[in-house]
Amino acid sequence: MKKKKRKLTAKAKILMIALLIPVSAVLFTLTAIIWTSIRHPDVIQKSASTLIDLTDRHGGLTIPDEYIPIYKAAAEKYEIPWTLLAAHHRVETRFSTMKTMVSPTGAEGHMQFMPCTFVGWGYPGCTDLGKGNIPEEDKTNLDVIAKYGGYGVDGNGDGIADPYNLEDAIFSAANYLSQSGAADGDIEKAIFHYNHSDKYVDDVLWFYKEFDAQQTKQAKQ
Repeated sequence: MKKKKRKLTAKAKILMIALLIPVSAVLFTLTAIIWTSIRHPDVIQKSASTLIDLTDRHGGLTIPDEYIPIYKAAAEKYEIPWTLLAAHHRVETRFSTMKTMVSPTGAEGHMQFMPCTFVGWGYPGCTDLGKGNIPEEDKTNLDVIAKYGGYGVDGNGDGIADPYNLEDAIFSAANYLSQSGAADGDIEKAIFHYNHSDKYVDDVLWFYKEFDAQQTKQAKQ
């Protein structure tokens, strides 16, 4: 005797579809991440604001001791909180531990400056996102930066402003954040100027507050 095939009820069908949707979403996301890492490995290496770092906000909570004097010196000069610089450094390049110091969009150095922001948006050819077509010698030339209104700063006194030099990069970031509102206490506005992304603002603010809390706790001990 043949067994009759049991038909699924409408309720069972709906339940099955409901279960398959999240599974499909997870598989699609994993496929997208793998495909992106194969086709564009540099995208996976950017910072906390990129795909791979979405769930990694709580990593890297220890500020490297050797960087703290640089943060403090730059912060004092430009009248901003030094922990804000530490937060930006953490989010941008994980305290300079990224394999590449150039982002997919062309941001460069320890603090990920777009060349046109570092040298100045008045520089010929500076449009769109600000990658520009700036010769390497002009990118570090203090006279060129002054002429075109850039934010690049010579932080270590060697006569050039180099985004790939840690001190120059930190002092330049302090200069930019200060002029963007941080010196007046408008921290969130300054962060948004640095990178026009709500998620970026959230990430930097999270680390800024965390680092501030750490310093307050240490001061009480």
